[in-house]
Amino acid sequence: MNDPVTMPEPAEHQKIDTSVPHSARIWNYWLGGKDNYPVDEEAGDAYTAVFPGIVTIARSSRAFLRRNITHLVSEAGIRQFLDVGTGLPTAQNTHEVAQQLAPEARIVYVDNDPMVLAHARALLYSTPEGATAYIDANVTDPDRILEAAAATLDFDRPTGLILSNILGHVADYDQARSLVTRLMDALPSGSYLSINDGSRGIDPDFEQAQDAYNNSGAVPYNLRSVEEITGFFDGLELIEPGVVPVTQWRPEPGESAPDVIAEHGGLARKP
Repeated sequence: MNDPVTMPEPAEHQKIDTSVPHSARIWNYWLGGKDNYPVDEEAGDAYTAVFPGIVTIARSSRAFLRRNITHLVSEAGIRQFLDVGTGLPTAQNTHEVAQQLAPEARIVYVDNDPMVLAHARALLYSTPEGATAYIDANVTDPDRILEAAAATLDFDRPTGLILSNILGHVADYDQARSLVTRLMDALPSGSYLSINDGSRGIDPDFEQAQDAYNNSGAVPYNLRSVEEITGFFDGLELIEPGVVPVTQWRPEPGESAPDVIAEHGGLARKP
């Protein structure tokens, strides 16, 4: 295994606030992880009391990401990944899926949460042939992300950009679109964009639960219409079946999940 990459100092020493729920820790709780606190469990339980389907969304989102990465490595020949807003490590992280198929794959993770950074060592182990690195940066600072990622990734080679359940944290839609554009502009032809986010207009119970969560004092997460999620891929070539509920994006034989789910995603190629 590679030695862990040196981490930026400032965020590691920020105090982890356990008095308010945190989306990454709640997501970890729903996925069956242990990296959360009672306040996160309470918020997660309150959410599932209104909308039990959120657990299915969380797990289906992870399965969608795994299928995207598998396609990119096995069918598109991608060997570099920039995963922005990765969250807490759970099962089937990007580098684990990619390097199992292509040990030489190189992955850069991006997040700016102190608890995520505290657990980053679990993400930073790589195959000897490949590499993993971690960047302390916010999705709203794409220039910092690109500058730091260039130490590990070669931006003259096609790269897979992953934005999984992160753009909902950018309240302004136009700003979110501009961030996607800035990141994709730095990648060459043949690169890919993978996005999945919670969708509005599908399930009223989901929207009620999300609105209550946003009013709890936690960092809000904004659901978007399917049309808005599709708009993130403007100028790119969507891979079939396009932007669909994540359970409908190339499901594998034997996978069981509802066809209609309030989480949409897609994968597109930069021409």
